[in-house]
Amino acid sequence: MKITDHMNIFTIRKKIVLASKLAGAILVLSYALSTRLPLNSDVSLGIWFVFVIALICIIDLWMARCISEPVSELNDVARSMANLDFSRLCRITGRDEFGELSCSLNIMAENLQEAFRQLENANKKLEQDVKQKKRLLAEHKELTDNLSHEMKTPLGVIQAYAEGLQDETDDTKKQRYHEVIVAETERMSRLISTLLDLSALESGAAELRTEHFDFVELLETIAGRLLIDTPDADFDLQYELPELPVYVNTDKNRMEQVLNNLIVNAKRNVRPGGILKLSLKERGGMLNFSIYNQGSPIPQENLPKIWTKFYRDKNTKYSGSGLGLAIVAQILSMQHLRYGAANRQDGVVFYFSIPIIK
Repeated sequence: MKITDHMNIFTIRKKIVLASKLAGAILVLSYALSTRLPLNSDVSLGIWFVFVIALICIIDLWMARCISEPVSELNDVARSMANLDFSRLCRITGRDEFGELSCSLNIMAENLQEAFRQLENANKKLEQDVKQKKRLLAEHKELTDNLSHEMKTPLGVIQAYAEGLQDETDDTKKQRYHEVIVAETERMSRLISTLLDLSALESGAAELRTEHFDFVELLETIAGRLLIDTPDADFDLQYELPELPVYVNTDKNRMEQVLNNLIVNAKRNVRPGGILKLSLKERGGMLNFSIYNQGSPIPQENLPKIWTKFYRDKNTKYSGSGLGLAIVAQILSMQHLRYGAANRQDGVVFYFSIPIIK
């Protein structure tokens, strides 16, 4: 115990000692004074008795204010803290032990409240981590199941033709078997590469690299390669493009991927001799792209599903991996661009919009 603690007159013990000594001195002094009054002894004693009762009441009020009320306040706050309610603070501000205890309780309540807040945040983060882990496990299982399903056909073909090569003596057939095996191997390689690319986009491992370029020129280049420079094309190509350059800010390679997938999808699904129309229009500061292929419509209830991985409409001629439109959706979604597909009279149109940058 410090020397200053002995000298402190504001402690509860010192207050009680001083109060008791003062009360005793007052009682002795009042009694002496009452006996000296020029009154009857019984009257003097009665006056002194009244004075003693008044003194007792005053001391009782003082004890209630200085001891009982603080103890009650501290008890209520402690009870709230026991019930894990740390919002209530002590309002005792004295310089005695009650004031120090009140200050300590308030500090402890604030520390516990902060600790509980941190614990709650940690629990929320843990819940998010658990959900993230469950989501990753679900995606991993989905990926494994889909990949296993997609690999069965090419692996079966490769196995069958490889076994055929062992007993085949005709060189022409051997060459055809070799070509089929190579084609199926390349198909599996493309599937795996596309799937890994989509997974990288979905997980955020692949980021967009923005650059400023002429979108009209990009579309003309891709369309020329896929639609015009194809001698076996069996469709009526129509197009409506701006005559002047239109510039955008986006990832050029990824947008080339988007255009390539949409054009290939339309080309594979256009009916023989049907119309395939490319359109690129400026409106309200946006560049609106659309590609229409004349052919079988997509069932209305299946339109939202075409953007999901490995989805294929059995009513169409589309024989790809079922990942092209999923990649399109992921790339456009990463840029918060509006996109979609809709049935038109005697065909289907795919579209998206991108802001124009002067």
